[in-house]
Parts: sequence; C-alpha cells; structure tokens
Amino acid sequence: MANNSCGCGSNEYGYALILVLFILLVIIGAAWLA
Repeated sequence: MANNSCGCGSNEYGYALILVLFILLVIIGAAWLA
C-alpha cells in the first residue's frame, strides 16, 4: 500500500510539473509574440 501511495504521489507530482511547464511555455510564447 505504501508503495502504491508513493507511485500515485509521484504521478501527481509529474502531472503538476508538466502542467506548470506548459503554462510557463504559453506565457513565454505570449510575451515573445507581444
């Protein structure tokens, strides 16, 4: 159970990291176009 919880936490962290990276990329792209 502990191992499963760790995997779930890692997956959630990875998803959040990708989401933040995507938002940052959009902001940089908008600033570059502007």
